[in-house]
Amino acid sequence: MRVLVTGGAGFIGSNAVARFHALGHEVSALDNFSRVGAAANAAWLQETHGVEVLKINVADAAALNDVVTRLAPEVVLHCAGQVAVTTSVADPRRDFEDNALGTLNVLEAVRLLAPRAIVLYTSTNKVYGGLEDLRVERKGERWTWPDLPEGCPEERPIDFHSPYGCSKGAADQYVRDYARIYGLRTVVFRQSCIYGYRQFGVEDQGWVAWFTIRSLKDGPVTIFGDGYQVRDVLFIDDLIDAYVAAVDRVDVAAGNIYNLGGGPANALSLRELVGKLDGLNHRPLQVGFADWRPGDQRVFIAAIGKAHRELGWVPRIGVDEGLKRLHLWVSQSQVVSSLAPTSASEPAPRPRT
Repeated sequence: MRVLVTGGAGFIGSNAVARFHALGHEVSALDNFSRVGAAANAAWLQETHGVEVLKINVADAAALNDVVTRLAPEVVLHCAGQVAVTTSVADPRRDFEDNALGTLNVLEAVRLLAPRAIVLYTSTNKVYGGLEDLRVERKGERWTWPDLPEGCPEERPIDFHSPYGCSKGAADQYVRDYARIYGLRTVVFRQSCIYGYRQFGVEDQGWVAWFTIRSLKDGPVTIFGDGYQVRDVLFIDDLIDAYVAAVDRVDVAAGNIYNLGGGPANALSLRELVGKLDGLNHRPLQVGFADWRPGDQRVFIAAIGKAHRELGWVPRIGVDEGLKRLHLWVSQSQVVSSLAPTSASEPAPRPRT
């Protein structure tokens, strides 16, 4: 099949390009190269897989239409977009153009130029909002949801919070509705915290990778809140498995929304992550604490039963194994070493969760 990956030089996109290429598909990729590490990922794809990443912004409808016309993709994996809540607050217009408008452009290009293509969209758990109505309890080193032991289901009402939540949520609903109104074969994935190889985590996004990078560089981190806040984390290889499963079972998946996360078995608090990194490094990570930030959830864990029932998908890589793989990759990556400062006097980092 001919596969087009938008955001193909990003963390998720580059791993998806590599996987689909390894499966024997004809893969093309585009990216606007706005993210840290995008140039390195593009160079890696060119050198190891012979895939060139075109420099195109999905907010440019004309350029996107030209690519879709020329490539005639049978699968479009739409990963491109602005990914940080803090950036969306500072520049909501750019956030809207990259996420909401960019996704509309992808959908329109497919509708008009490749209407039989499968469209997979990488949405986010942020569409569920702050979840302030859910009761939380402390158990050990983490907060829990006693009333939702299996996690947040897809049936949970959406409640956008922050410009990022609004732009991704609008895109999420456009992708879903294009299946209903136009009959496109679209699939929405509401993703939890994804981590793994080729993730150049920064203070605003990619917290597991960011903590890992900082721990190896002896740099400090600041935890906003009490550190007991918990997320379900999913290793990148498991995420790509779900994309492949959706393509293979598109007759079932088309028009549907799926949560993709580690689920309750792979939930992790910030304090627990620090403890695991201390063990891997045989030395303590420098940690400071500050006040909670507005909108931060004490808990998010995805209920992932629907993806299991309909796609036959379950996470295979547990937290300890995934962290070991990420830790090894970061420690061996010359690119990561060149990007991560070591000065303890630099401003305190602010990881997004």
